[in-house]
Amino acid sequence: MSDDKRTVQDLADWGRTLAKITEEAAVVILPFWRTELAVAQKADESPVTEADRAGERLILERLAALYPAIPVISEEDASEFGTPESVGPRFFLVDPVDGTKAFVRGDPNFTVNIGLIEHGVPVAGAVCAPATGEVWFTTADGAAKRAGPDAAEAPIRVRPWPTGQALGLISHTMREEKATELAAEYGFDLRTPMDSSIKMCRIAEGSADIYPRHGPTSEWDTAAGHAVLVAAGGAFTQPDGSPFLYGKADQSFRNGWFVARGGRP
Repeated sequence: MSDDKRTVQDLADWGRTLAKITEEAAVVILPFWRTELAVAQKADESPVTEADRAGERLILERLAALYPAIPVISEEDASEFGTPESVGPRFFLVDPVDGTKAFVRGDPNFTVNIGLIEHGVPVAGAVCAPATGEVWFTTADGAAKRAGPDAAEAPIRVRPWPTGQALGLISHTMREEKATELAAEYGFDLRTPMDSSIKMCRIAEGSADIYPRHGPTSEWDTAAGHAVLVAAGGAFTQPDGSPFLYGKADQSFRNGWFVARGGRP
């Protein structure tokens, strides 16, 4: 095995540690769920709550203690202070509550995301769904899931494309006309609206097949789920199939369009 291959596997196994951090953050975040918490508006008009801030504080503390030399770009810090003008080849991307709108509505599809980027590529990641206790993460052997903090982990894998029954995941806010257009373009037969990075995880575990996103997101929204999906045998690319890379400091870490897939049709 080459040194490069071994390094990638070693970094992927950091997902186990990141999973524990996301679970800790979930414990901090969950008491705010389905309460009358205050909701503020950020500069981009997206919502932020005390749950976002509390989760981010814990995650930043844990990462600083364990990986003091690795920079961290996190959503709430970036919203308040701006993103850096440049970043090195290795850094973390953190979203303490991905799917804040779902969180505020009382829906369960919100997540805690931590992704590790190496030379533009997500090589390790963990995604926790506080409402259900599920956590998905990278390992040296692929991707794994726990149904709760005390549950045993099990390997996960994308499923083969189920011709005639392929399930596409779409945004809650997507218009019917646009959803129909995407289904025709990407060839999926069924669709379910869902929030947050949990969409990539459902594809990674073989519960869904494709998530096309023709709209804006930020790198911290997708990095962790991207890492888990690819580790589970899926793909995360630009719509034309070209690589989807991270570290776009000159674009304030904004994403372009992408397609997350399980097994190929």
